[in-house]
Amino acid sequence: MKLIIGLGNPGAQYVRTRHNIGFDVAAKIATTIGLPSPKARFGGEVSEGTYDEEKILLLCPLTYMNASGQCVRKAVDFYKLTPDDCLVICDDLNLPTGRLRFRPSGSAGGQKGLADIIRLLGTESISRLRIGIGRPPAGWDVSDYVLGRFTDEENETVLPSIQEAAKAAVFWTKRGAIETMNRYNASAPPDPGDAKRKSGGSNETSKGPKNRPRDASQDTTTESTNP
Repeated sequence: MKLIIGLGNPGAQYVRTRHNIGFDVAAKIATTIGLPSPKARFGGEVSEGTYDEEKILLLCPLTYMNASGQCVRKAVDFYKLTPDDCLVICDDLNLPTGRLRFRPSGSAGGQKGLADIIRLLGTESISRLRIGIGRPPAGWDVSDYVLGRFTDEENETVLPSIQEAAKAAVFWTKRGAIETMNRYNASAPPDPGDAKRKSGGSNETSKGPKNRPRDASQDTTTESTNP
């Protein structure tokens, strides 16, 4: 059995935000390989099925980003899995928008959901697939940025990348970490916001606290991530 974990925050206010791209990839995986509707288990949503003779468990923790490890730990213990059986899918601030980066191990790099999973599983040897969301423009609050939604222009890059990330996750279940890294890390779609950021332009559709779908009582942001 392979466990694929998509990270994000629960609640309608977080739907389609940059920080929830792990949830979006998980949803694409479910439709791609025909997994059943999710059920509530382990403090998250779980879809379980078989694809190409491999049993796959798709898990989206609903504990808020910072406590994702609680849900993952319960699932790992219940199914008697090892960290090698797990893949975490999450956002990354330091990758250009839409860039995929697969790694078989490493630090959390500031991604708090991944950090909690590493802490509760007791190892950094957990495969992770990061999807770039780009850096916020100068003067923007990081929390506002990651909890804001992609612009229409960014979605031209992000939506194909979500589909590509879903393919990479399914590929990992059969071919493992090294082959997945070699095949999918070359995926580098352009960041449509780069030109505007370099020229000092703004991104009006998601800028500023007024469009920030955040419950202020929840500290759910990504502080920083390593390339």
